[in-house]
Amino acid sequence: MTQAPSGPLHRALKPRPHWNQLALPPEQRELLHQITEYVGHQQKAQDAKGLVVLFAGGPGSGKTTAARAIAGALKRELFWVDLSAVVGKYIGETEKNLDQLFAAAEAASAVLLFEEADALFGQHSEVKDSQDRYANLEVAYLLRRLEAHSGLVILTANRKQAIDPAFLRRLRFVIDFPPSAVPVVPRLVP
Repeated sequence: MTQAPSGPLHRALKPRPHWNQLALPPEQRELLHQITEYVGHQQKAQDAKGLVVLFAGGPGSGKTTAARAIAGALKRELFWVDLSAVVGKYIGETEKNLDQLFAAAEAASAVLLFEEADALFGQHSEVKDSQDRYANLEVAYLLRRLEAHSGLVILTANRKQAIDPAFLRRLRFVIDFPPSAVPVVPRLVP
């Protein structure tokens, strides 16, 4: 597998094919394997239906490392999405950027990784002005793109409780990463 180039809206992260880099409890490790098997089965069946999952846990709990392990096991690239580059300041710019991002991911058969989903999919608040209404339209557009995408999308969140429960119900897998699930770093013994 050759490394796909990074783009203006994402950074291609090198997948890690080894599960042993994660110190996770057996339940979470089993769910990661289920995700990998599910996507692998869809790939073999050429089923166009994608999968959106959420990894929730504090910083350093292993969410990004787990995403890299899944991408490695699937022999796919992992595109880390730069949300600050995706969200545009002009009307229609965010939607155009999302279209480009999803097209690049589909062309490369890449796994998409959106970090800090709690900032995007938080509890809906009262619409006070046109900016709030437009922000809600952008999130709705992203939701439609996520549901229409044929590949795997991994969302991460530091605060799962901040995510709208209606959005959580749409997800097939929600995995909680405990604070002790930091990646294992091998030590060199002299």
